[in-house]
Amino acid sequence: MKRLLLLCVAATLFACKGEPKDYVTLSGKIANPDESKTLKIFKPGAYEKIITLNDDGTFSDTLKVEAGDYNFQHGKEYGQIYLKNDNVSSFETDYNAFIDSVVFEGDDSDLNNFTVQSFLISKNHFTEDLVATGDMSQVEEAIKGYKSSYEDLKIKYADVDSTHVAIMDNNINMTVEQLSKFMESKQARLNAFPKGSPSPIFENYENYAGGKISLSDLKGKYVYIDLWATWCGPCIKEIPSLKKIEKQYEGKNIEFVSISVDEGRGYKGDPAEAYKGWRKMVSEKELGGIQLIADNGFMSQFIQDYKVSGIPRFILIDPNGNIVSADAPRPSNTVLIDLFNELNI
Repeated sequence: MKRLLLLCVAATLFACKGEPKDYVTLSGKIANPDESKTLKIFKPGAYEKIITLNDDGTFSDTLKVEAGDYNFQHGKEYGQIYLKNDNVSSFETDYNAFIDSVVFEGDDSDLNNFTVQSFLISKNHFTEDLVATGDMSQVEEAIKGYKSSYEDLKIKYADVDSTHVAIMDNNINMTVEQLSKFMESKQARLNAFPKGSPSPIFENYENYAGGKISLSDLKGKYVYIDLWATWCGPCIKEIPSLKKIEKQYEGKNIEFVSISVDEGRGYKGDPAEAYKGWRKMVSEKELGGIQLIADNGFMSQFIQDYKVSGIPRFILIDPNGNIVSADAPRPSNTVLIDLFNELNI
């Protein structure tokens, strides 16, 4: 009888706990949602599910998954979340500051918050101003601060499993290595083209507005050069900022020159189509300033002389044709305006 009673108690306890669920429950809210009103949970080539958001941006659904890290997408924004069957997980964020504002709750929330916070600390320490100046002493201090902040996160989220910590350790080290190599390369470019040295020149580049232009035609003014191409995403992203600065400095002693290196890439290797694509984008996006196209893409002498291996690349030349910066700040970086102010443009 006693044994039977114990079995009954055990059965009752097991029933209260419930059988493990073969799905994860995911819910949350996205403030200021994109018009698509959908949230995609996916792992490339392995899993995908579309969740429909309510009008207020809330959502709730169940997903059958293999335990692991998944991507989520809303509109043009992406994030990462660890999911496992029998978990109840949630997150809230604002579409206007998607990753910066995301907060996870529920099962494995420490792991998910650790992952996103480890990503965000790079934005806090490796600012655009730091990259634009190219000051290696400041970069070294930023790296120290970055590593210290990461160690603080590991203490804060001490319960995160060792496998994910090891993965993040590797990511942190890779970020430091990539930044160091990038800044060393930038410093090498600046050293190769000292401030005040004569600038390499270009001659007879076709002007979208008609005729041809050489760098010597612009002598007497500062010249801010944007090296770009129609297929270059980061280049296109700078266009709104460049337009804003062009308008801000209209009538000042500076010319804004955009030089396209389109020569066939993105157009099935056809230079003629690349040329048409350049003219079409200049027209459709109503690009301002002086719009030129290099005579031989990346192999153009001017591009080679400046040792350009990637775009966008910005160059600032003084009224005497001498280099101010062979790797100038981007239009989207406020450091550029600071530089213009220093030069009294």
